Order: sequence, then C-alpha cells, then structure tokens
Amino acid sequence: MKAISRFFLLPVGALVLLSLLWACSEDFLEVAPRGALDTNVLSSKAGIDGTLIGAYSQLGGRGNYFSGASNWANGSIQGGEANKGTDDGDFNAINELVRYQLNATSRIPADRWNGLFNGIVRANSVLDLLAASEDPQLTAEDRTRFEGEARFLRGHYYFQLKISYDQAPFISPGLSVEEQQMVVSSRDIWDDIEADFQYAFDNLPETMAQAGRANKWAAGAYLGKTQLYQEKWEAARNTLQTVVDDGQTANGQPYELLDNYADAFNAEFDNSSESVFAVQAAANSGTTNNANPDFVLNFPHNTGADGPGNCCGFFQPSFDLVNSFRTEDGLPLLDNSYNDDGNALVNDQGLGGGDDFTPDSGPVDPRLDHSVGRRGIPYLGWGPHPGAPFIRDQGYAGPYSPKKFVYYASQEGTLSDGTSWTRGYGSMNYNIIRFSDVLLMLAEAKIETDDVAGGMDLINDVRERAANPDGFIKNADGTDAANYEISTYSGITDKEEALTALYFERKMELSGEGHRFFDLRRWGLAATEIPRIIDHEQQFLPVAYSGANFVTPQDLFYPIPQGQIDLQGPEVLPQNPGY
Repeated sequence: MKAISRFFLLPVGALVLLSLLWACSEDFLEVAPRGALDTNVLSSKAGIDGTLIGAYSQLGGRGNYFSGASNWANGSIQGGEANKGTDDGDFNAINELVRYQLNATSRIPADRWNGLFNGIVRANSVLDLLAASEDPQLTAEDRTRFEGEARFLRGHYYFQLKISYDQAPFISPGLSVEEQQMVVSSRDIWDDIEADFQYAFDNLPETMAQAGRANKWAAGAYLGKTQLYQEKWEAARNTLQTVVDDGQTANGQPYELLDNYADAFNAEFDNSSESVFAVQAAANSGTTNNANPDFVLNFPHNTGADGPGNCCGFFQPSFDLVNSFRTEDGLPLLDNSYNDDGNALVNDQGLGGGDDFTPDSGPVDPRLDHSVGRRGIPYLGWGPHPGAPFIRDQGYAGPYSPKKFVYYASQEGTLSDGTSWTRGYGSMNYNIIRFSDVLLMLAEAKIETDDVAGGMDLINDVRERAANPDGFIKNADGTDAANYEISTYSGITDKEEALTALYFERKMELSGEGHRFFDLRRWGLAATEIPRIIDHEQQFLPVAYSGANFVTPQDLFYPIPQGQIDLQGPEVLPQNPGY
C-alpha cells in the first residue's frame, strides 16, 4: 500500500508559534479520540457482546438491498420466481439482473460484496477483541460462546459470498495484508466455511437466553446445508438427521412444522417452532432500522389506506411460478406442462380493476395463495386482491403481488412501522433457515444416498402440513377461496423420479424465499430452466425481458466487482469466467 503525503503552506507567524509550542511540550498532541470507544471498552465483556450484536445486525443488509439474507433479488428474481416488478425506470439497476446483463461495474454485485464483507469485518472484530481481552468478567464459557456466534455469522456471510461469486478472500483475524492476499485464489473457501459452522455446532449451547442468537442447532442446520452444497451427501445426511432428531429452537422448543403454512410468514409467529435461524425485526421501537428493511420495496403499489405499505410494487411473482402450483390428482405437474394451454392459470393481465374477472377454478396447491396475491383472492385481511389497482404497470411486471412477507391489515401500526417514508417497514422476521427447509435438505441427502423411501416420507411430511384445510385461504363466507387440491406421493421408488419430486417440492414450499437460483445451479439445471422461464415470461412482459439471455458459465456467478480487482490486483483476485 502506498502512503499519501499532504503538504500545507503556513504563514511565517504560524510557523514561529508552532516552533514555540514544540519547544515547550508535545502533550497537547495527546488527545483521546472523541465519539469513539477505545479498545479497553470494546474488549470488555459488554463491549464484545455489543460488537457481536453489530455483526448480527448486518444479516438484514442494513442500508443495502442486495446483501440481506432474504435474497429476494439474488435468489428468487434471478431464479425465475419473480419479476422485478414496478416499471422499467424504477431502480433500473435490477433490470440488469432480470436480463442477465450484469458486468463488473454493475451496482448489484458491488453492493452485495460490500454488504457481506461488512458483516465479515464485524464478526472478525469480535474474534480480535476476544483475543485481546483481559476482562476478568469474561469467563471461559463466555469466550467459547462469543467465538461460536462470531464464527457462525462469519460462516453465513462467506456462504453467501461463495454461492454468489464462487470466490472471495477468506480473511482471518491476525493475518497481515500480504498473508490475506496469498489465500485469495489459492484455495476453495468451502473448507473455511465448513470449519466455522463445525466449530459453532460443536461449541454453541443448545439453547440461548435471547431469541435470535444462533444456537448449536442453527449451526448444525447451516453445517448440513454447507455439506449438501458440496455434495457431501453422507455427511449432510448425518448432520441434518441429528438436527431433525434432537434440534430445538433457541428457547428450547423442539423443531416442528407449524400447523398452518401461512403462520410461517406471520409476525405473530416469529421465533416459532419452525424457525431455525432468522433475521430479527421489530416495529415501532423508535427507529425503522430495527424493522425489516429487506422487503420495504416489495409491497403492492399505491394501495393508499386500502392495502399494506403503499409502496412500491417490486418483486412481483412470475407467470411461471404461479402456473407451477397447478395440480392434477393433488400432485404437481412434474413434466413442466403447467404452462401449457389448459393448465396455465387464468389471470387478469391487461384488465382494469373495474373489468369483469373470474379467478381460475382449476385445482391448485393451497400454498399458491399464501405465496402470491392474485385478483379476487383474499389478501391478508385487506379484502380481495383488486388486481390492476395494486399493480404499477401490468404490461411491464405482470398481474401478481408478493404475499409472504407482507403484513396483515390487523397488524397495521402494531407489527408494522409507519414512521418513515412508507408504511412498508414490517416486524416480520425472515427465516434464513426454517424447519421445512431442513426436512427437504435431509430428504435430498437421503435420496442421494439411495434411501428413496426415507426421502419421500419427508417430502410427504411437508405436503401433509400444506394439506391442512384449516390453513386454506377462505372467503368472507368461510368457503375455500379457490379449488385447493393437494395429496401425498405414493409408489415412487426410482431415484431420479424422487429427485424430480424433491426439486419441485422445494420450489412450492420455499417459493419467494431466495433459494431458487442457487438450487437450480447446484442441481445443474440453471442452464436449461432459466432460458425456458425467460422464453415464457417474454411472451407477456416483452419490455421487462428485452435482450434477456442466460449464458453459461458466465451467468452462473456474479462478476467480481471491478473496484475490488483494482484494489487487489487481478493476480490476487481474478475475474470470473465470461466477464
């Protein structure tokens, strides 16, 4: 690193005065920093815990729409589950993502990189302070727990970097700049990520005094996910089975699926038995920074007092996703024929709010109407979704609204925060890992290790919960809002058929939760599935998908931000293929 010198010209009188002061004493130069905490304060038990809380706070991507754990853009939009929404000119940096036109100077890769490394720096600061601390109040148990939490968080941030960029410098406390640079391109950081989660799994308590802190079982679930992504099927199976058999929430409640699917996305059920690890949020605490900023753009557009948020119309579900919920004899159309004539859902594209419209009457998976707002179907207590009045530009974004991470009408002003520029700040947690995700990851690991029957049983467990009629969306008169039809699988013994069912089940169960693109890529399906979805969406949204083209291997990962390459040098941080 080059030092930069700055020179100032001073009047002769000033030079004389400085000479006299220098001759008298240098004490005047010794001024303690103001507005900053010194190392003695930060390395106390309270200081370390405060620094750790700062590392947790970055999970939601504070002040950055593309580094938050929800991955609504990076995972769901990029995976074809949602369109950008709103209109062509609104936050047009996302257009490059939808069209797979990102480059090394694009905003999204740079913002995501910076936000995730912000979290890493915060986690490493905890480890640095622990090493320096001589606070007698800091017990050995405290040290182990703090290190476990910090390494869990560092593992999370690096996991997100790995699945987004494939490579990143793994920075450990105590390394010099030269040592850090040597490890950037010389090893795969999966080993480092796995080691962080393994340490957390081995050392964190099973329960925690405060909700939201990672415990042993959250670390085990993330460790199993890391093993799954590396196709370490046997290890993933063993780890995830332990979590399913013995795991419990931070407050000691055994993990289990909630009775009703919708409750997993209701702020009234935050930190429930289904929540393995979540970004914490709170409304009306004196600052909207404590609410969930990750979804603030993703509310129906211009609803006024008749709907939630009143902004901004992003993240509108895709036609392909909505049609995927079509069922036949209670099962999904695994051959992707759901977009064909006769199977595709009837929608109100091109119709005004006052035009006649009858919702689709065919059989659908009930999870559709917990995940997607569509015209004529009750929308979280705000009445039936009105269609076009909730959509900024149907011709650009389609007729559907997001639903999972939107607050209920009954929660206005209590579990939503309206003290900022929009009422769209909610207090709903985002589950980075929820228990149905763990069950489906374990199902995948079982199928891949030739336990097809065991894997299908877990898939059916997830489907049985979705089939609970008490959780179906109801009209005002108590009747089902749509023709909900879902059943369990039977008779599947072939491994490939079971994997196809598993892949589809993750799409239905976890839609809009930021997993899809990363799932498609690790399954080797991105190169075929994403072009198929682009072709389908272009029929209805030609402007939004103008010039869209998914190219492999280039579009499998984000480009390394050019600014980072300029800082490190291409020999240290090489650009990804194709950019």
